[in-house]
Amino acid sequence: MVRTPLTPWERERGERFGALLREARGERSMVEVAAAAGVSAETLRKIETGRAPTPAFFTVAALAAALDLSLDELVVACADGAGWEGEALSA
Repeated sequence: MVRTPLTPWERERGERFGALLREARGERSMVEVAAAAGVSAETLRKIETGRAPTPAFFTVAALAAALDLSLDELVVACADGAGWEGEALSA
């Protein structure tokens, strides 16, 4: 199966999502959050650094639950960047 290349917008959205997760994680370790979400620390690391800019829905949902973020907030924050400028989202 050949995957189509990501658009610049998709890459930027992935970077925003990764930054949002890093901010929401705060002082918690990557290993702690990954374990709470049921994903590997390497998966979380790739998402946070933008190396995995389009994670699967259930991965996103699990991370959101582990970080007390709503999926609605994530959509707003990552869709165009207008809803998030580096500040933490409300839970």
